[in-house]
Amino acid sequence: MISANGWSRRGLLAGTAILTAGGAAAREDRLADGVVILIDSNEPYVMGHAISYSANLAKHFADKGARLLIEVVANGKGIDVFRADKTPLVEPLATLRQSLPNLTYSMCASSKAIAEAKEQISIPLIAGASLVPFGIGRVVDLQLKGWAYIHA
Repeated sequence: MISANGWSRRGLLAGTAILTAGGAAAREDRLADGVVILIDSNEPYVMGHAISYSANLAKHFADKGARLLIEVVANGKGIDVFRADKTPLVEPLATLRQSLPNLTYSMCASSKAIAEAKEQISIPLIAGASLVPFGIGRVVDLQLKGWAYIHA
């Protein structure tokens, strides 16, 4: 049956289904743009998980033909992962970064300053790591842009 405005109930339902499906796809695409992984522990297995998550996510999305940006953010005790003087993962981090051009490593500058004051040393970063003012702030900034969040 066609209503007075020219729309049938079946047509309205079909149109709604198309719009809803399109909206879901748009949300899925937006969330597939980036993933931020937070490390706030200096436990070796936690740092290892972050590396595994990065590699597995990159492969998962590459297999789908999607480009995925990944940022690993170290905060608090987790800054050890990107400390050239402490990390046990220099080689795996360098290898992963070479194989994944869309991977970024960020260290919380506030946590770094606290550790430097406590230890009375200047903390060197691994090659390819950069500082962000606040690690947790960086995580929230990326989430507000639609990035997915993983806590390692």
